[in-house]
Amino acid sequence: MAILQILIFPGFLFLAFFGTVFEFVDRKVYARLQSRKGPPWYQPIADFIKLLGKETIIPTEANAFLFVLFPLVTLAAVSTAFLSVPVWGTEAVMAFQGDMIVVLVLLMLCPICFFLAGWNSSSMYSTIGSQRVLTSLFAYEVPLLMAVIGPAILTGSWSLSGIAAFYGEKPLLALLNLPGFAVALLAGQGKLERVPFDTPEAETEIVAGAFTEYSGRPYAFFRLAIDMELVVLPAIFSAVFIPVFVTNVYLGFGLFVLKTLVILLVLTSLRAITARLRIEQMVRFCWLVLVPLALLQILINLVAKGLIL
Repeated sequence: MAILQILIFPGFLFLAFFGTVFEFVDRKVYARLQSRKGPPWYQPIADFIKLLGKETIIPTEANAFLFVLFPLVTLAAVSTAFLSVPVWGTEAVMAFQGDMIVVLVLLMLCPICFFLAGWNSSSMYSTIGSQRVLTSLFAYEVPLLMAVIGPAILTGSWSLSGIAAFYGEKPLLALLNLPGFAVALLAGQGKLERVPFDTPEAETEIVAGAFTEYSGRPYAFFRLAIDMELVVLPAIFSAVFIPVFVTNVYLGFGLFVLKTLVILLVLTSLRAITARLRIEQMVRFCWLVLVPLALLQILINLVAKGLIL
């Protein structure tokens, strides 16, 4: 049973399929907001199959083993992280005390793999993109971590399932976490490398950033991992910041889909109404705006924990 949960539902196959659905919704809504038609529903799957059939070209100066390994590590990290996120109800498949930290560390492996993949490619564009990936990592990761820690402090639990269960029983307390929710959404845009924080993969500047030299199956796996991460982050935010749960398994899963879709639409809207920031502007915004706001969230929850609980 555990193997089926890891490989099929709510594991790898479900996450991969749901990731392609989210990519389609994101691209379609983004296009409509720009008065464009957008892609057909099968476009993400068609793109993935097309990449699988293309030749894999490895740069002569790159380490061939590492070149192919980094996309697989990224896929494994995202898939493993999702198993500790509640999909229906408040209990994840692999819930344990401290799983929130493990999930965030696993997701941190993604940009690290992006950086190493670009650096290993030995290309000018890949090198610039990988440097931007690492710089962005130090910008958004701190406020993102602080934004999620705030709600955890109030609950006294370092488990995503424990946090979801606590706020599910006391949903009004979740209103205290609104500043952290705003920080998480903005920092999440940076983690997903989306406008206005898409400088690591700025097509008009550095082609495809760290992925410039990638093609064929390795690039398909990288794109699939990014699609899967587009599901995992909203799933984390919905569990921590939107504590609306039901006991029925089927209704609970439907509610999970609805909450994550709402968060995706918010992220897509942010992507449509903002313009790309330069890398130094992104770092300044994260450290001078998001970090103080996340710190305020932690202080609010510390005071609330002392007065209410």
